[in-house]
Amino acid sequence: MAKDLDELLDEVESKFCRPDPLRPGMAERPTGQGGGGGGTLSIDRNRAEAKENLRSTEGFKKEDDLDSLINEIFEDQNFDKKSFKLKPKSSANTSVRASIQGLGKSCSPVYLGGSTAPCGIGTTNSQRACDRLRCIACDFWVVSYDDYMWDRSCDYLFFRNNVPEFHKLKTKLVEKKGTRAYACQCSWRAIEELTDLQTDHQLRWVCGKH
Repeated sequence: MAKDLDELLDEVESKFCRPDPLRPGMAERPTGQGGGGGGTLSIDRNRAEAKENLRSTEGFKKEDDLDSLINEIFEDQNFDKKSFKLKPKSSANTSVRASIQGLGKSCSPVYLGGSTAPCGIGTTNSQRACDRLRCIACDFWVVSYDDYMWDRSCDYLFFRNNVPEFHKLKTKLVEKKGTRAYACQCSWRAIEELTDLQTDHQLRWVCGKH
């Protein structure tokens, strides 16, 4: 690098610093004669100025390159400027809670119940009737109606054609206090007491997460 710089300075000196011998009165005076080496001092001064200008130009070029590199980084689509912003602690906690809630919770075990049984997430300590049932056979959500039971004339085709439309299903609903009527497109039940879903092996209902 230093060798290249010296060669470049020599070239600059030969073109711009040394007097042109073809011009009248511009011939370089010998060292130690007449003006006491003034020509040599002038050349040295010009050479020093040329070095300084070259270094300054090179410095500006490096700064320009650095600025261009920084701009490219910030313009990169994959660069996330938001990652440098510190989020408040409360905001971060809220995001974590929202993520956990978004995962959903399942009943364990899954309970069916009459109209007097509270609905919600069922556990061994909190026995609640699941109100987020889904059938894995017909892939429909299970509908339920409090204080009703299904008429004895109900059959598979009735539920297949009418679930989940209440205005169609109500033609086969019979009022009965304390009972809850459940149905999907392939199965139906009328439940009075809190019942563990696992005891009914014909039902293909599962908790669809709350």
